[in-house]
Order: sequence, then structure tokens, then C-alpha cells
Amino acid sequence: MGFRTGIVGLPNVGKSTLFNALTRTAAAQAANFPFCTIEPNVGEVAVPDPRLRRLAEIAKSKQVIPARMTFVDIAGLVRGASKGEGLGNQFLANIRECDAIAHVVRCFEDGDITHVEGRIDPIADIETIDTELMIADLESVGRRLQNLVRKVRGGDAEAIRQERLLKAAASALEAGRPARSVAVADDDRRAWAALGLLTQKPVLYVANTAETEAATGNAFTALVEERARAEGAGFVVISARIEEELAQLAPEEAAEYLAAMGLEEPGLDRLIRAGYALLGLQTFFTAGPKETRAWTIPRGTLAPQAAGVIHGDFEKGFIRAETIAYEDYVALGGEAAAREAGKLRAEGKSYEVQDGDVLHFLFSG
Repeated sequence: MGFRTGIVGLPNVGKSTLFNALTRTAAAQAANFPFCTIEPNVGEVAVPDPRLRRLAEIAKSKQVIPARMTFVDIAGLVRGASKGEGLGNQFLANIRECDAIAHVVRCFEDGDITHVEGRIDPIADIETIDTELMIADLESVGRRLQNLVRKVRGGDAEAIRQERLLKAAASALEAGRPARSVAVADDDRRAWAALGLLTQKPVLYVANTAETEAATGNAFTALVEERARAEGAGFVVISARIEEELAQLAPEEAAEYLAAMGLEEPGLDRLIRAGYALLGLQTFFTAGPKETRAWTIPRGTLAPQAAGVIHGDFEKGFIRAETIAYEDYVALGGEAAAREAGKLRAEGKSYEVQDGDVLHFLFSG
């Protein structure tokens, strides 16, 4: 199951520097973790999770396989992208294929790096990209509404639902609000998601600062954080230059460099976790002598569907899931001790998998 986060921003905000740091970090992990660059602007990175190593130690696993997220470096959007400026149509199509948006915003001053608009104003930058995406969505909604007219007149129930949802989206967009601001009933969520609007996608604001302000932030990052809070969006402060430097250092040197910068962990770790949380994802584990592996599922996933992430046959023939909470697995020292202590539970088809569950699936083949 793949989850793609598109990295967007105006030109010269540090977007590609950040992406390059992500992919270099992942490449450096290649000896231990699977990594691939699918295209020049697409990379898969491991989701940082210290629980994985601990489980592997207890299970004496030969291999450790983390959960992964895909990041897509989408070339810098410019004013007029919705009309095709700067190859905008191609970039908008790339955004459409992503599950979430990491919006990199320039929060640093540097006379050597020009700003496409000639000023440092992170909120105006956000609004420029928001406007382009909303214009593109409005045009898409208008076309779809026209195409539905005949079916709606004929009483087609699904067309009537689509029309209602599209009109709700249009109302928000015309008022200058993204489609994700629309309150959607549970019964409509699948049909709403199928609209595939650009501004439906959850957003994580990435405030890119100077190296000296990565630990504390600055007045610019405070503005972005306030904006994110008001929207219910994600937010993280990061220095793309620090991440670029860290990606080229050995682990011991990287730890010293982080400490010198007043940071406890790489910003990329926070970025990846924030993207994971933004998409409403969680992790379950499988652990044994052969491998310990982290699997990504949306929160609320039931046991048979979680089994299906491993293999479709597991879901089709699902019998039950043997479940141990991570804390119990670690505290008791593994599956056998957890079973003896009564901490291994047998769960059926209605079980909602919890973050950190260590699972073993029984199925009929």
C-alpha cells in the first residue's frame, strides 16, 4: 500500500534541497532498508520508528523492513500555473496523483537566493499556491457539473449525489476556501474522495528556516504555524540546509552536528512522521526469526483488511488474528512469554487494529 506526499512550493523556497536531502538520507540507509528512486523526482523513504529495531532484537530477526512513504518533488509552481504557466498543467497533474501535500514555505532571508515575487512573505506565498489550486479545482468542478446535467435530469441517484457534492465544493472555492474545508457526511466520504480535487488533499506546511533558527523558529515560522493551526493543517519547522548537510555525514558526526545546532533529531524524521500522521496512518508489526516488518494502514482498519496489506489471500481466507500489544511484547520479551502471560489475544473480523500491534494472521488457503 503506497502513500504519496507531493512536495510543493514556489521556486527557490528550498523544496528541491529538501527532497534531495530526503533521498540522500534514504540512499545512505540502503544497506539496511529498501530504497528506490522510481523516477528522478520520486523517492521512497523509511518511516522512522524506534519500535522496529527493538522488536527485531527480541525476535532475533535476520532482516528489518520499515514502513515506507513516497515523496514526490513537484517542480516549483508559479502564479498562473492553473492556466498552464510554467508547465503548470503537468505539475497540477502530479499533485492530483498524491495523497497529501507538503507545502514548503520560505522562512529565511538570503540575498543570494532570489524570491520569485521579490519579497519574503510566507503567507502570501501560501496564498499564491492555494489560489492556483483553487482556480484549477473550480474549472474542474464546472466541467463536471456540465457533464452531469443530463443524468441529473434523468433522476440518476449517483449523479444527483455528485452534483450536490460538487456544488458544495464550488461554494467553498468561490468563497476562497479550499475543498477540504467542506464538512462531509460519513455516507458521502467515498463519493467525495472520488472527486479527486486538488484542494481536498490534507496539507503539511514545512517552514524552511536558516540553520541558526531551525531549533527556535522565527517571526516567519510563527506566521505559518498560526495559519496551519487555523486551517487544522500539519506544521513542521525544518532547515533544508541542515538536512542536506546531515545526509552527507556519518551517524556519529551527524549526532554531533545536531547537538551543536540544538536539535534532538533530524528535521526529516519529524517531517516524515508528520506526513504519516497527516494521512491518518498507523503501524502494525510482524515479527519472527526471518524478519521484523512494519506495515502501514489507515487508522480504523479492521483485522482482515490489515491482513490483506500483507497478501490478498490473507484477507480472503482470514480466520483470526493473534495480537500482542507492542508494550507487552517488549516487557515480556517476545511472543512465547506473552502467550504464557495471557497477553496474546485472538481477535476476529471485527477487530480494529491498534497502532503498535504485533500481529500473526491465521487464514485458510
